[in-house]
Amino acid sequence: MDPDAALMLRVKDGDLQAFEALVQKYQHPIVNVSYRMLHDLDEAEDLAQNVFLRVFQSAGRYKVSAKFSTWIFTIARHLCLNEIRRRGRHPAQSLESSQSQDPEQAPRQYPDGKTPSPPQAFLHRELEQKIQQALESLPGKQRLALALCQQDELSYEQIARVLGCSLPAAKSLIHRGRETLKEKLKPYLRTGAWEEPETETLPAKRCL
Repeated sequence: MDPDAALMLRVKDGDLQAFEALVQKYQHPIVNVSYRMLHDLDEAEDLAQNVFLRVFQSAGRYKVSAKFSTWIFTIARHLCLNEIRRRGRHPAQSLESSQSQDPEQAPRQYPDGKTPSPPQAFLHRELEQKIQQALESLPGKQRLALALCQQDELSYEQIARVLGCSLPAAKSLIHRGRETLKEKLKPYLRTGAWEEPETETLPAKRCL
């Protein structure tokens, strides 16, 4: 059995330590996905809390029908899309929020174990901002597919289940999203400050 599903069954029996273990494991991935969708760290953290609240409230009805990671990311998907619909905000409206967001507060997606020099840190933050702006211009499902693709917990098959579509459709969403991002980022990446990564050298499941 999926060990996380086993933990959830313990939560169903009232084991709060099992619930805490699930929170510890999934808190950062859920915040990361939510942040990529909403581009607001406070809202992403609030949404993650709502995800775990729903997980806890659903414990009594929980049945093992899929991997736990698929189930919890599906909950996150619903809440993210509901929040975007509630705002009535177009995905491309990202420049103002990205400028007001403190870059030091943004979740660090790819720690490299090194401390960059101040110029490198500035360029890294600037590139992250450009990537975020490009992500927010994507259609909602493409953006969500790429966000989910960054999570090691999820396979392509699980991403398809979370998105509620077929495996070929999920792969198509990821491919189209990647191609669109490459086109949008080419002018910036060609300035000389950064080199565009070779897609064939990236791990098969990585999207950015």
